[in-house]
Amino acid sequence: MIKHLLFDLDGTLLPIDLDFFFQDYLSTLSEKFSQSIPKKEFMEKLLASTMVMVKNKNSNLTNEDVFWNDFPDRIGFPRSALEPVILSFYHHEYRELGSNLPPAPLARKTLELALKKGFNITIATNPIFPKFALIERLSWINCHDLPFQMVTAMEDMHFCKPNPEYYHEILELLSVKGEECLMIGNDVEEDLIASHLGIKTCLVTDRLINRGKLKVEPDYTCSFAELNQIIQDLNL
Repeated sequence: MIKHLLFDLDGTLLPIDLDFFFQDYLSTLSEKFSQSIPKKEFMEKLLASTMVMVKNKNSNLTNEDVFWNDFPDRIGFPRSALEPVILSFYHHEYRELGSNLPPAPLARKTLELALKKGFNITIATNPIFPKFALIERLSWINCHDLPFQMVTAMEDMHFCKPNPEYYHEILELLSVKGEECLMIGNDVEEDLIASHLGIKTCLVTDRLINRGKLKVEPDYTCSFAELNQIIQDLNL
């Protein structure tokens, strides 16, 4: 019996895709360091350190630990010099990025429907960002104030998608079994891998990502507009 709904954020609840990260997020952040390092080089090294975080398998380190153990040496500046600039970006320029996004009026309605039905909701986004940045992204779709069980962030989690250990950690933190959860997302590899732990899956096709690396069939397939009916039909 499904009791917990795990929602992916980017490309599922939030109408953004890879263009957002390359054209808006990375470009704007790299501009903050452009006096010290060329923008292209900064972007390449930030992405490289992010991939180190994504591939990490050391359960003793949070994703935040992994990132900051790698990025300063790679970029050639200490964390003490990098972090204040990045925090300034998150508190200023980053907040403006939400104005570039299309509206997503169904997101809050869908989450409110799920809560009204009695489901517990976790925002199961790839935890490569700090929590306050994810709450800011949720505010772009007016969902930041909803009573989520958890928002998976880099300072709390020890693994990233598509590592199945990411979902195992969610199950442990929620103290639930896989069969009690439904993972809802738009990325075949990152979101449907949850099925390896017995988690039911729902593939949202509006901004579908399928790299062809994972051969698995979701339990449900729908557009975001059709998701409400699936949630309505689920039995607690």
